[in-house]
Amino acid sequence: MLMAVSALALMLAASPPDTTPAAGHNVPDSIPRSIVDTVHRRPRAVEVSDAYYTRLQIHQWSAYSIIPLFAFQYVAGNRLFNDPAAAPTWAKTGHRVGATLLATAFTVSTVTGLWNLWDSRSVPENRALRYVHALSMLAADGAFTYAGSTLATQAQNSLAKRREHRTVTLAAMGVTLASALMMKIWNAH
Repeated sequence: MLMAVSALALMLAASPPDTTPAAGHNVPDSIPRSIVDTVHRRPRAVEVSDAYYTRLQIHQWSAYSIIPLFAFQYVAGNRLFNDPAAAPTWAKTGHRVGATLLATAFTVSTVTGLWNLWDSRSVPENRALRYVHALSMLAADGAFTYAGSTLATQAQNSLAKRREHRTVTLAAMGVTLASALMMKIWNAH
C-alpha cells in the first residue's frame, strides 16, 4: 500500500502542470502580464454512452410521428366537437386510435428523452435548453393525460367539457410544437 502511494506521488510530481509559463520564464515583454499569469485549464472531455445516440434517434423519430398525429387528431376532433352525434365513424374511431397512438409516442419520447437527459447531465452545452424542453414536455404530457383520461369521458355529454378538452389539448399541442421547434433550431440534443 505504501509503495502504491509513493509511486502515485512520484507520478504526480513528474507530470507537467496544466498552466501557461509563469512571468519571467522566457516570455517576451510585449505580452501583457495579465495574459502570462492566467491559468488555462483544458476543457474537460465529456462522454455519453453509445446508447445515448440510439435513444436520441428513437426520440426524434417518435417526435416526428407526433406531427401528423396532431393534424389527424385536430381534424377528427373538430368533427366530433361540432356535432358528436352526427360525426362520421372514422372521426369517432380515428380520434380514439389517434389518442392511443399519441399516448404511445409520448411515452416513448418521454422515456428516451429523460434517459438521455440523465445521460447528458454533465454536458454543459445547451443544458438550459434541454431542461426547458424536458419541463415543457412533461407539462404537455400532464395536459394530454388530463384531457384524455378525465375530460374525454366528460366531453361526450357536456359542451363545456368539450370546450375544455379542446382548449387543453390545443394548448398542449402548442407547447409540444414550440418545444420541439426550439430543440430543432438550436440543435440542443
